[in-house]
Amino acid sequence: MEDMIQKLYLIGLIPVIKIENPDDAVPLAKALIDGGLPAAEITFRTKCAAEAIANITKAYPEMLVGAGTVLTPEQADAAAQAGAKFIVSPGLNPRVVKHCQEKNIPMLPGCANPSDIETALELGLTNVKFFPAEAIGGLKVLKAMSAPYGSLTFMPTGGVNADNLLDYLKFNKIIACGGSFMVKDDLVKDKKWDEITALTKNAVKVMLGLEFLHMGINNENAEEAMRGAKLFEMMFGLTLKDGNKSTFAGDAFEFMKSKGPGKCGHIAIRTNFVDRAMAYFKRMGFAFDESTVTYDDKTGKPKFVYFKDEICGFAIHLLQK
Repeated sequence: MEDMIQKLYLIGLIPVIKIENPDDAVPLAKALIDGGLPAAEITFRTKCAAEAIANITKAYPEMLVGAGTVLTPEQADAAAQAGAKFIVSPGLNPRVVKHCQEKNIPMLPGCANPSDIETALELGLTNVKFFPAEAIGGLKVLKAMSAPYGSLTFMPTGGVNADNLLDYLKFNKIIACGGSFMVKDDLVKDKKWDEITALTKNAVKVMLGLEFLHMGINNENAEEAMRGAKLFEMMFGLTLKDGNKSTFAGDAFEFMKSKGPGKCGHIAIRTNFVDRAMAYFKRMGFAFDESTVTYDDKTGKPKFVYFKDEICGFAIHLLQK
């Protein structure tokens, strides 16, 4: 279960999908993968849900596919047999939870109040769904409700969109968010796969919040670094800030006083979540120099890392905002 929770966390946003036509399942999955989210929660609100799950898991076995709106043990079995890797329900039905536990199927039942949470804890659960998130007060309610239950984490679903996604994900008790805003019913029915991919890419962009921070330029010595910094000061009216290892011209240009990482220097990129950004780029075929990872003392999560390979002579590193 913890391995599954970590996978959900690293993806960060799980598309929640209702599929009416099982033939739409594979092209929809490809649209999500192309958009940067290789995951889906296929809801059991249609008769073809199990078939859709089976189609996706056969075509893309690496995709993290779960089943949503699971209300009975029979539906849980059908989902698991079709290849679902996790189960989600709108409410907390102890019978369904116990069935999934007996079958060793990871499950996140819906919780909407403290009584639900205490029932979940009694069942030995440590991860649940928060539903319907926005309709019952959103992040404000979740923070207040979760305060007495330090060990429990949540997957908010219901009303999550591009505007509030980041607010939710920044709360440390949230595993991931479930959302349908990039896979709305009409887009699926009209087979607008390119539009779904574009909306998914934008959601990933919002989540990761990648921003250029500065460029570090390697020099032979302090004098050469100062000469370059002063040139940029003259050109652009930038303020010089001299330090032990480098001289900054404004915030964007760092002139190194010696040869640092990278043939020519380095480029610093800020992100909302270094660990999620690392997972995203790994899925896209990039590698990291794991020896350069540094961790936040409070959270234990990565806050800094270099890519393994240079780009055009520059080492690239990610930095936690």
